[in-house]
Amino acid sequence: MSRRRYVARGVPGGYRIYDNRRRGWWGDLYELCPDALLTELNGAKDPARLSALLKRYRALKR
Repeated sequence: MSRRRYVARGVPGGYRIYDNRRRGWWGDLYELCPDALLTELNGAKDPARLSALLKRYRALKR
């Protein structure tokens, strides 16, 4: 059984994305985990799509 590379994990104050391959946090802290991001993490896990979603949600935070 292979482990998922990216997983959304609850942390104090919201959610963060954990990268199991490099064993570290990836991206920003989200107060609410966006549905599109969670769907991509649980589905195809396309790195280009994940990066685009992260950029979009990061811009909305500003």
